[in-house]
Amino acid sequence: MIRWRDPRVPPAAAAAAGAVVFTAALLAGGPALLTGAIAGGLAALIAATSLMIASVRKAGHRPMAMAARWMGGGAVIWAAGVALRPFAEGFVVSFADMFVLLGTVVTAGGALIAADRKLPAGVALRHITDAYLCAASLFLIGWVVALRHVYAESADPAGFTLVMLPPMIALLVTCAVIPSVLTSRASSWLLGLVGVGALATMTVAGLGAAVARLDGGDPQVWSVMLAPVAFLLLAAVPWGPRVKEAGHPAVGHVVALVPLALVAVAAFTLLFRMAGGPHSQPVTGVVVVAVSVVLLLLVRLFVVSALNVRLRGLVKLGRRQLRELAESSGDVVFTCDYEGVVREIGAGVEVTYGYAPDELVGGSIFDYIHPEDVPGIQVAMRAMHLDEENAAPGACLIACRVRAADGTWRPTESVATRQVGGDELMLVTTRDVSDEEALRNQVAHLTFHDGVTGLPNRAYFEERTREVLSGRTSGNVAVIFLDLDGFTSVNDSVGHASGDYLLGQAARRLRGAVRADDTLARWGGDEFAVLVETGGEAQVAVDLAERLVRAVSQEPFRVADRDVALTASVGVAFTEDDMPAGDLMRNADVAMARSKELGGRRVEVFAAQMHADVVRRLELAADLQRALIEQQFAIEYQPVVDLATSRVTAVEALVRWWRGSVFVPPEQFLGPAEDTGLIVPLSEWILRESCREVAAWRASSWDIGLSLNLSARQITAPRFVETVEEALSESGLPASALTLEVIEEMLVEDAEETIKRLSELRALGVRLAIDDFGTGYASLAFLRQLPVDMIKIDPSFVSGLGMDDTLTLLTRTIVRLGHDLGLIVVAEGIERPEQLELLKQMGCTRGQGFLVARPMAARGVDSLMRTSLTV
Repeated sequence: MIRWRDPRVPPAAAAAAGAVVFTAALLAGGPALLTGAIAGGLAALIAATSLMIASVRKAGHRPMAMAARWMGGGAVIWAAGVALRPFAEGFVVSFADMFVLLGTVVTAGGALIAADRKLPAGVALRHITDAYLCAASLFLIGWVVALRHVYAESADPAGFTLVMLPPMIALLVTCAVIPSVLTSRASSWLLGLVGVGALATMTVAGLGAAVARLDGGDPQVWSVMLAPVAFLLLAAVPWGPRVKEAGHPAVGHVVALVPLALVAVAAFTLLFRMAGGPHSQPVTGVVVVAVSVVLLLLVRLFVVSALNVRLRGLVKLGRRQLRELAESSGDVVFTCDYEGVVREIGAGVEVTYGYAPDELVGGSIFDYIHPEDVPGIQVAMRAMHLDEENAAPGACLIACRVRAADGTWRPTESVATRQVGGDELMLVTTRDVSDEEALRNQVAHLTFHDGVTGLPNRAYFEERTREVLSGRTSGNVAVIFLDLDGFTSVNDSVGHASGDYLLGQAARRLRGAVRADDTLARWGGDEFAVLVETGGEAQVAVDLAERLVRAVSQEPFRVADRDVALTASVGVAFTEDDMPAGDLMRNADVAMARSKELGGRRVEVFAAQMHADVVRRLELAADLQRALIEQQFAIEYQPVVDLATSRVTAVEALVRWWRGSVFVPPEQFLGPAEDTGLIVPLSEWILRESCREVAAWRASSWDIGLSLNLSARQITAPRFVETVEEALSESGLPASALTLEVIEEMLVEDAEETIKRLSELRALGVRLAIDDFGTGYASLAFLRQLPVDMIKIDPSFVSGLGMDDTLTLLTRTIVRLGHDLGLIVVAEGIERPEQLELLKQMGCTRGQGFLVARPMAARGVDSLMRTSLTV
């Protein structure tokens, strides 16, 4: 259904009106020239209107829009010429004929634009010559059929030429446009094709009018009515369905053959006329056209011959360059028949294999190929020979061993290609791949072996374990994992190169301890693995594990001119029925980790409980991650009081975890949080939250400080100092009100980096304290290196006050040491009144514990504000 606002309505209405007028003109029975002028002019104007509207509507498609404008303009010019023709019949060649010819040329230009092809100069020149051949052939055929009679009846040869010249030019133009349009692949191809149809009908109309003028009568009705029909089709094309890109390779071949076919038809027509009718005086113009066709064919033949010679030269040059390229690449190129007899061989064979070319020509290639490879090559060559009828050149890849002149067998890769159109020969290119083969073997070795120790690597060990377990029929299989205790400090002290040298020494010791049938591999880092087939005796694997421990620790390793003593943590796991290899290796790893947790230099045999502990730790780590996201943690504050006045001077922030309604003690989750690294974001949250609370209490004129415990991971975190500074800035808490506590062990491990970070905090104004003082072994040394403000006596000392004279003496000594160093001394774990009294007598200034005050939520601390705590 077409709506009234549809842009197709005006062209459709105009076409309908044109059809009505056209029908009326035919029914009126007037002269054919006048009828053709009326119908042709009206149809051309309808086409021009439709094409102009389409050019505006399809402005985004440049070839379509430009072609529509040109064709529309050509239709208007042609319509003007056709309309003037009935009034200009007195002239031999009138202005009407010039308008018709110009309209034809412009329309042809539109058809070329619709083809949207950019032709090279050579192709364009060939199209022009083909167009001339086609036009000349058609003229000669038309001369024999009809035009010679018109010429004979005409009294004016010059007038005949002038009258026939415009339609012949139109014919030449049409023939020139057709190849480009028919071979076009543009989406506007259909518009160009209908345009060519209009050109053809315009040319036929022009020829009909010219012949009628020479005869002195009216043209045939059908000749003048073809053009209006073509114009009406041209008007409808832009509004039809959109066509896809056209064109097919076969069309180009047919178009190329058409000029030669027309020349052949014209030649046979002339010969038939000369042989079958009376001879007449030759016409100069016809002779000139025929001779020009012959000359043009000769020129084209000469060009084709020259091009053929040039192509032959290029082929020879390409073959020579190909041979030189093959020789320079190190490949051996030769030809042989299907029986393997060498016909020709390149000089590269002497460089590659040591044979002179003349020595091999005439011999069989099978004399130099390894006997085991000969049958397969013969089968491949026989298959190529049997498939010789195939038009495509066959080829096959051959890998074999070739004997060189020195007697060594060289691995080679060859490509054999069947030569088509010549003798029954094959062209073979052979390459020596000895270096590639050696490289592949080396890569395979490196893929499954460790470059530092020379032992098999983890990938090989895993594959070997799966292989042994899958083929096991009886007896136990055990996996032993071994870790070198303290190896990390070796890399840190003497460097990774010396560490690798130590690993090589350890590998040699372990290789000497295992049996010949055992598989020893480097698992990774400082870990080794052994696959043991025990033969049903589990003690064999345990004894081997003990030997491995002794092999590592029996004497120090000599590295970088120093002796390094190491021990080993060893885990053993035994296979069970249908146990996957991955589970067996995992169990050995868990047992080794258990051995390391217990201090090392021992052998641990895997038990199911070990795996359960590992799973629980993993589950706890996952719950910790979830708790941090869901904010399941809370902070409690334990007051620190002045023992003389019972005034609260500070609070220590303690984290609490409620997993749903279940309270999880800190000792159960702080360790896993430290191991997994979750302690860092958790500690940052505690720092920011507690700083905000204490800053709010200080804003109420309460001079109170904050103490926080630091973890080892927190101190070594990349932005640790910046995080503390940001928390103080966001909360408004003075740096002097914040005290950060570290335990003595943290000062010993990675001492240089730890002291550097703590010194940066000290520079900010933050106070530092040593927690659990007296339980370590490096306290006094680090008190000298790191300026601290406070020491906190470990609860294990305070618990023995009044009950253990030694602990009482040690506590008194620590208090006196703190006073002598000008430090604040805080006693932890005060739970009995006699402990409090003794601490006061010793001069301890501050304390905390259940007797003084229990940990409480923030609202509990609010109740202590501006009050003194009585004991």
